[in-house]
Amino acid sequence: MPGDSGPGRFSRFFQHPTFNYVFLISLGRAYYLAGNVGKVLRLASQIEDGNFESAYQVYQRAGDEARALAEASEARGHNVSARQAYCWAQNYYDSATYFVDGSADPTRFLSAWERVYDCWLKAIRLFDPPIEPVRIPYENTELRGFFFWASGARQKRPLLILNNGSDGSVLDMWTQGGAGAVARGYHALTFDGPGQGYALWKQNLFFRPDWEKVITPVVDYALSRPEVDGARIALQGISQGGYWVPRAVAFEPRIAAAVADPGVVDVSTSWTSHLPKPVIELLEAGRKAEFDRIMAGEKNPELAATLRFRTRPYGFSSPFDAFKAVQAYNLRDVVTRIRCPMLITAPADEIFWPGQSQELYDLLPGPKRLVPFTGEEGADLHCEPKAYGLRDLRVFDWLDETLG
Repeated sequence: MPGDSGPGRFSRFFQHPTFNYVFLISLGRAYYLAGNVGKVLRLASQIEDGNFESAYQVYQRAGDEARALAEASEARGHNVSARQAYCWAQNYYDSATYFVDGSADPTRFLSAWERVYDCWLKAIRLFDPPIEPVRIPYENTELRGFFFWASGARQKRPLLILNNGSDGSVLDMWTQGGAGAVARGYHALTFDGPGQGYALWKQNLFFRPDWEKVITPVVDYALSRPEVDGARIALQGISQGGYWVPRAVAFEPRIAAAVADPGVVDVSTSWTSHLPKPVIELLEAGRKAEFDRIMAGEKNPELAATLRFRTRPYGFSSPFDAFKAVQAYNLRDVVTRIRCPMLITAPADEIFWPGQSQELYDLLPGPKRLVPFTGEEGADLHCEPKAYGLRDLRVFDWLDETLG
């Protein structure tokens, strides 16, 4: 488990790894005013460790409380206060979504996500300058996205495209890159791609391994905006975005620099590493009916909830189909095509894809930098949830130097 040894052991607030990690994300968001440290710590004392319904209810109530504060402040014209409280509400509502599938009523997931998104839409108009909703042409539809203006700038600036992971919220794109970008004079652009957020819940679009087919339309859109310096477009991916970003830049030459946090070479290992050998043999042999029967017959409700959560963005009802589909998310056949400079984070105690940041670094043929984050720095664990400031310092210093 992350944090069981070394300096990271002091970050253990819950014994259950999911409870602990979600709590640390909620706490870390306070760095960019998307939470109150005291309130998040108080929530930890109210949650029963390992009880998913308890965690869902505690975070849900905290979100309701913060939203009420935001609405009261907005009604009286206190826009800064309202913006901050709407961000607090998003934080807590989003944390609640991680416990819905293991709760007493998993059908509440859509309504839980809608509360997160609603608070985001209410918050963005209160930013200064307001965050701009955009629509990006994509195949026969449009992707919903948001454009963050650089502080004090309406003129041409470098752009950071923010690529979310498999289950992050739009708020994560603000706290894990957007806020740091605009403070340093970058414009930033994020979007819900297939399988993410709005695209999943409202457009019925699902993950795809050939992510260049997503990023190329996003770059096309970015270049249509006169305030974007087309020679200085960077792309950052967090979590599973650590696969999608290098995959995209293997085919999209207009990206001048890319960041993978962390590096991901083979997405499927996070799915298969805990399967018993006989079950893996069924998967490899293509014995779908037997594989699905075993997975459906799993008596551990928590594992069943995790499977529901992980397969949903892939769009498959069959566990076998989802496990086989994720095997296509592998960079080894395309990584030698990558030529743009890449920064790869390597957080200690990476639990989902351990060792793959180093593997991706070793495989890359072009300019590259591997940046470790340690427990001693308080920056260990997947995507450095306790150290957004240090993470941004290292990422943006590199981007400044790389983009000139």
